[in-house]
Amino acid sequence: MYNELLYRPLGSIVKYDIEQTIGFLLAKAHQRGYALFKERLNPFGLTPQQYCLLAFLWKQDALTQAELSDKTGVDRTTMGGLIDRLAKDGHVQRLPHPDDRRAYRICLTERGKSLEDELCPLAREVRERFLARLTPDEQETLRGLLEKLRN
Repeated sequence: MYNELLYRPLGSIVKYDIEQTIGFLLAKAHQRGYALFKERLNPFGLTPQQYCLLAFLWKQDALTQAELSDKTGVDRTTMGGLIDRLAKDGHVQRLPHPDDRRAYRICLTERGKSLEDELCPLAREVRERFLARLTPDEQETLRGLLEKLRN
């Protein structure tokens, strides 16, 4: 049945239906969710990627750039740019690592900490809007399936 969605006959030639593939649908869903979140974060001067980094630091402050890179799946070079921008805007600061002279701990500033109370409800609002067409059971199933794919 799944193949019937992907391959549709066109005369005597079978065509691949890209719009029905998991990768295409995931990418388009991500683009929609990203756009909704970006729109709500714009007044704060933040991107969804920056929010993600802050959210990991709200959960566990003082992580290294390498640890943040591992947790988020963002390469270290890109992570460095995200940290630079957040530091420039006063949300985080780099502090020497007590056990590794080559590493820095990325620590929230008071300004960065204060955003949690304002941005977490905003993130929930965006999530609810994005998932509004799914029942709670469908949302949980989707979350579980995405976790399987991620791992």
